[in-house]
Amino acid sequence: MTDWVTACKLDDIEQEGAIRFDHNSRTYAIYRGPDDSVWCTAGLCTHEAIHLADGLVMDFEVECPKHSGAFDYRTGEALRLPACENLRTYPTEIVNGEVRVALG
Repeated sequence: MTDWVTACKLDDIEQEGAIRFDHNSRTYAIYRGPDDSVWCTAGLCTHEAIHLADGLVMDFEVECPKHSGAFDYRTGEALRLPACENLRTYPTEIVNGEVRVALG
């Protein structure tokens, strides 16, 4: 069974930006793409557990603020070293201006 959780309002995220979302002792990152699409990944870099929501978001990539590893936040694919392990991704939807994430 999918558990949809309201993470934030769409307006809380700048276009080509990210915010941190914590739920049940886990950290996630919610991204808003250049086309206003919304995506969710695990919130910590797979290289050294740094919060990705603090990183640079451009196009459909997020860059880790510590060592500049990069990920495609749509797929979780690690794009640049030192990140070499992909991020987990989660389905998202926008309902009445709120961003919901499928967790579980």
